[in-house]
Order: sequence, then structure tokens, then C-alpha cells
Amino acid sequence: MNAITGSVRLADDARRSLGRGGKSNGERVSPHRGRMIAKVHVAKKALNLVEDDYRQILLDETGHVSAKDCSDADLVNLLKRFERIGFKATAGKPGGARPASHPGAGKARALWISLYQLGVIHNDSEAALEAFARRQLKCERLQWANQALTYRLIEALKAMAQRAGWDQGLEGVATANKVIVLKRRLVEAQMERLRAAEWVHPDWDVRRTAREFGGVEIRSILSATLPELDDVARVLGRAIGDAKAAGKLK
Repeated sequence: MNAITGSVRLADDARRSLGRGGKSNGERVSPHRGRMIAKVHVAKKALNLVEDDYRQILLDETGHVSAKDCSDADLVNLLKRFERIGFKATAGKPGGARPASHPGAGKARALWISLYQLGVIHNDSEAALEAFARRQLKCERLQWANQALTYRLIEALKAMAQRAGWDQGLEGVATANKVIVLKRRLVEAQMERLRAAEWVHPDWDVRRTAREFGGVEIRSILSATLPELDDVARVLGRAIGDAKAAGKLK
């Protein structure tokens, strides 16, 4: 047993013994709890999370590696976490179109949300992404697009990012580090936009700005985890939105 697994099991045992954990053996799952667990799995699919990333987010937010072991409060916090990184819970219409779920769509969606946080696009909705994809791919719905051609959509989004100062070059970057490197660069590009708009004090760094604008605490941009950088990008994105609303940014 490794250290993480051992720690998680000890935490689970302690929580169950105090009656704060997930359902005990033989206890019926309430309809509300069942809906929350189902929603967690919907979010996982909508965000195209691979199993390792999903389990890591679970562990970071709740101390568990399975949604069924989470308390109701844990599930609420977990869903809030998914919403912060782009999940949008909608009731939907019976028979309504579902968001595209293939890997290319997931990557495009992540870029779309990040570009919104950078202030490059004005609408981060699924409908807006679909409209953009329709123009790029000449296909009515992203879900129906030839997946071999979705690179055109992704490259168009990357070009928008590059023009806005968010460097997309990853030559020499290890595969395992690419996501966090791009997230750091996004945060740095957001800071540059806020400084150019004179929306932050010229002496403030990322750490100070995240704390002052959103109460988010990090040690430094280099030591911050991916979930922490997600929180910082969300806070800076909101600040960029405020600066645009005030006419300081276009």
C-alpha cells in the first residue's frame, strides 16, 4: 500500500466512525444524494477528464478517490470545483442536443473557456463554441464533425491565443508538464492584460493579485498546483471582465 492510498483509507475509516462519511453498509441512498453522484459523473464526462485527473481532483477536494465515499457536503464542494473549471450544469430539454464529447471537442472547449478568461472572446457558452466550430469545420454540430479534422478548430483557437499573448509553443516541454505549463502561461498573459489596462497596481505579482481580487492563496506561480492555477485563472478572468466592462480593455 502506498502512502496516498494508506492516508485515504485511514481518513475514510475515521470519517465513517464519526458518521460523517458516505453511506454506511445497508443504508439507502437518498434521491438527492443519488442525483449529486450522477451529476459528478456527468461533469466528469462533460469535462473529458481522464481517470487519473478525475481521481486527483476527487482526492484534492474531498480526501476520497470515489464519489460514493464522499459526504453530501463533499459532493457539493466537488461539483463547485467542476463548475470552476468549466462544467455548466443545465437542466436541458428532453431530447435536446448534448455537448460534443470526443477528445478534440474537449480540448477545444478547454481552450474556449481559457480564451474567455483571457478576455479574447465575449461568450464562453457551449452554443458560442458550436457556432465558432461550425464556421471552422463546415459541419452543423461539433459532435458530428470528422475528428481527424478537429485540429483545424484547435489550431484556430491556438492562433487566437497566440495573438493575445498566450504562448502556445511547447517544443521541448515534457508531455506530462504541457497542461500546467500552458496554464501558467495563461495566468501570466492575464496579468499582462491587467497591467496594460492599469487595473492592478504595477508592483503586484500574481500572488498578490489573486489574493486581493479573489481571496485565492498560492505560494508562487511556479509552485502552484493545476487546481490552484485554475482558481487563479478564474479570478483574473473575472478581473479582466470587470476591466472590459469599465472600458479599460477591448
